Amino acid sequence: MRDDNVTNQNSPLDRFIAVIPAGGVGTRLWPLSRAAAPKFLHDLTGSGSTLLRATYDRLEPLAGKQVLVVTGTAHRTAVCSQLPELQDSDLVLESEPKDSGAAIGLAAAILHQRDPDTIMGSFAADHVISPDNLFQDTVREAIHTAAAGKIVTIGIKPTHPSTGFGYIRSGRNLAIPSAPSAQAVVEFVEKPSEEVAQEYVDSGEYVWNAGMFVAPVALMLKHLEANQPELFKGLLEIAQAWDGPDRDEVTARVWPTLPKIAIDYAVAEPAAAAGDVAVVPGLFRWDDVGDFASVGRLNSAKEVRDVTVLGEGARVFTENASGVVVSDTKRVIALIGIKDVVIVDTPDALLVTTKEHSQRVKAAVDALKASGDTDVL
Repeated sequence: MRDDNVTNQNSPLDRFIAVIPAGGVGTRLWPLSRAAAPKFLHDLTGSGSTLLRATYDRLEPLAGKQVLVVTGTAHRTAVCSQLPELQDSDLVLESEPKDSGAAIGLAAAILHQRDPDTIMGSFAADHVISPDNLFQDTVREAIHTAAAGKIVTIGIKPTHPSTGFGYIRSGRNLAIPSAPSAQAVVEFVEKPSEEVAQEYVDSGEYVWNAGMFVAPVALMLKHLEANQPELFKGLLEIAQAWDGPDRDEVTARVWPTLPKIAIDYAVAEPAAAAGDVAVVPGLFRWDDVGDFASVGRLNSAKEVRDVTVLGEGARVFTENASGVVVSDTKRVIALIGIKDVVIVDTPDALLVTTKEHSQRVKAAVDALKASGDTDVL
């Protein structure tokens, strides 16, 4: 149910529907995360909830049951198992990945067909956020800002000069009632060098781009049509057939022809240049769980001395060691005199690296793919 304390008749909050794009394999979390079981289907924080389930629960006070999940056909059974309350009409299945432009664009087009006054919010299924109440306060501000005619990004106040995230440069305060933090977006900036990232943090004018958007669906589609007319045309054709008998035929014919492009390039950046994008800075803790170093940093799972251990029934012995162990087997793992190690043990693949090199796991996945060892991917 929606939080009755935050909605009233004709409030923009009543027009809000949440969209959860649940895609991406998370190759830096191999061999735990794979094509058949991507990272959003796992509990990577030791909380007892998978990332997908936690995302849905975090949005429920804002959207009630009005949540649309966009995921791959291969993940339908797992997603429905984790979210049994999800209606069939609120599950959007992709036959093949087409990047976030098509995924979020199709959600916007479907919601526009159902109600053109909808305000949508897009929140990835594989992020870790806390505390929930600060996140929800930020999204409420974003919804009110969207109702004033803006595509709203939620930026994260940087805690350190990260070179792994894009940044958003904010400008003047927009003076929107019920959204005191909303600011104009001056520009989106790609991942910077460490020196430049430090300058961004010191200036106080930049926030991390967490890839979260809240916007009127009509405005999203207006910019999509202006900047990616081929993609817009295809998505509109699918959306018009979505709630009718021709959905499968039209989707099977049109979806494979759609261009691949990220929503940032398709909509957000050109819309910012047109003055239609705002940012609401979030004070909540956020992580995109990009590698096993993140898993160790975020985890509330049990620790064996200085080693974070994930996995039901994991059998780990340590002496003068630190790091992260993820075990999906009953094999005993003994760590002696080794620091900041990352070990991921699954029945058919074993990863051994360090926290420092955890970002390089993707290279191993690429090499396995190139050598034809796709059975473990």
